[in-house]
Amino acid sequence: MPEPLAPPVWVNTPQSLTRMAADLASQPRIAVDTESNSLHAYRERVCLIQFSTPKTDYLVDPLILADLSELAPIFAAPNIEKIFHAAEYDLICLRRDFDFAFANLFDTMQASRILGYPAVGLDKLLDEKFGIKVDKRHQKADWGARPLKPDQIHYARFDTHYLCALRDVLERELIEKGRLPLAQEDFRRACEVDESKPRNGGEAWERFAGRRDLNLRELTILSELLDARDELAAQLDRPPFKVIEDDKLIAIARSAASNKEGLIEAGMSEKQIRLWGGPVLDAVKRGVERPLVKRRLMIRPSDAVAARLDKLKNWRKTVAQQMGVESDVILPKPFVQLLAEHAPHTAPDLEVLMAPLPWRYQQFGGQLLKLLGG
Repeated sequence: MPEPLAPPVWVNTPQSLTRMAADLASQPRIAVDTESNSLHAYRERVCLIQFSTPKTDYLVDPLILADLSELAPIFAAPNIEKIFHAAEYDLICLRRDFDFAFANLFDTMQASRILGYPAVGLDKLLDEKFGIKVDKRHQKADWGARPLKPDQIHYARFDTHYLCALRDVLERELIEKGRLPLAQEDFRRACEVDESKPRNGGEAWERFAGRRDLNLRELTILSELLDARDELAAQLDRPPFKVIEDDKLIAIARSAASNKEGLIEAGMSEKQIRLWGGPVLDAVKRGVERPLVKRRLMIRPSDAVAARLDKLKNWRKTVAQQMGVESDVILPKPFVQLLAEHAPHTAPDLEVLMAPLPWRYQQFGGQLLKLLGG
């Protein structure tokens, strides 16, 4: 049985933040995780940041602390390794909310993927490596609510407490398999966090535009319904799907419901109709009367690009099977598209395109040039 853990240190004052930052700045490596409230708020935010050193687990409350700028040098420090599990989402959230920049990461999930583990969840890895059982019930908890329950605090600290030990185990395995340079390549790329995208990534209705069971008038009504729901969700500070579900909006758009009975037939509850029936029916009316939306024209690749895409995907799949990993570990999807479109025929040209992937270039460059006709 694991020894009982000392209580985590709660960081919710400027003074405790300064003390923690000094401790973290003195460490060669620290474990990090975040908890957000995406399932419980219209605009999600980071509600808890967890740090672990070999001696201490910290829980930082960003809902109380207005200024976390003392953490910025730690995240950007090249001499302090930040250990995450599934870093991408945490990094996006930390960049979005606090404008942090990042250097020197180790992602235990990506390391386990590169090693070919069939199950890469933190709970699976902790159980396999250390016999630690993690209760995942709080994964979807409302982390924006205060006070946090004792079980939530216990869950949160477990997300970082064993990461340093897990990192060391996985690094040894990466070295044994000769795959540490590949992992380090991906860790470097992970530091380059994309800028935050618009909430809807464009017009909200466009994510349904590919459905052939919706005609343009129905899509136009759906567009108005989605906008109306988004406005309601913002007023309520609630995720849109917790106001009215997508399938109900689609049913309303198909029937062009014009009264309460139509909303009932589409699946809306009495409570939903009482609270939001008016705005929904108004949205349907606008959608019936406004000009039709236009689907974006899909730009199909040329026959030559499509042929190269097929070659690259087949090659990637074959190599992945040989190494016992998933295909994107061999060549990430954006680079498959990039190579297919640009078709480099010389080693220097290929090296330029694969500049962020120097290990993969050295390992697979010759195969790729041969494949692409270079």
